Amino acid sequence: MAKKAAPQDAPSRPLTTGEVAKYCHVSHVAVWKWIKSGKLPAYRLPGGHYRIERGAFKEFLRKHGIPIDPKFFGRTRKRILVIDDDPPVLEVVSRAFEQFAQEVEVATASDGFEAGLQVATFQPDLLILDLMMPRLDGFAVCRLVRQDPRTAHVKILILTAYGSHENIQRALEAGADDFVHKPVDIATLQKKAFALLEGEQEEAQ
Repeated sequence: MAKKAAPQDAPSRPLTTGEVAKYCHVSHVAVWKWIKSGKLPAYRLPGGHYRIERGAFKEFLRKHGIPIDPKFFGRTRKRILVIDDDPPVLEVVSRAFEQFAQEVEVATASDGFEAGLQVATFQPDLLILDLMMPRLDGFAVCRLVRQDPRTAHVKILILTAYGSHENIQRALEAGADDFVHKPVDIATLQKKAFALLEGEQEEAQ
């Protein structure tokens, strides 16, 4: 099974507006306007300064056709956080990505509260998230991730054994990007996960 996430490394620290401006060869004012208009997700420190998560900045670059320099972002492997309260499911889903170890890194969480800690430390690019969990369910996790500017860019792939139209619609409205039914078909899971990681997912059906 995938190991718990290690504390975040230096290349994962948030960016200043000055660093973003220098990368894009624009002024601080231009970056400030991107933030104010909602084009570039950011959050404010108590002193009033803005910080931009690297994942959010990379998504901004991708959307606007600006070249992405891998050296700037510090890591080349994508990160997947699998969240499910069923240990066998965690095992199956984690193993589904073992053959892609050079491309992705996987961590796990067994409930929504643990997931919150892992999102902060592991800084995943993709959540593979069970909908029905005790205490904090997948719907709540989706909303929390989407409401935080530091994690709003993270892709979310729902796992559900309760795949009614109503549940799926609720998940999508809460912020999920796509879904996979349980029992999990590994080929479908891999295809949808990598499509989300590359920003090439089709409309959920």
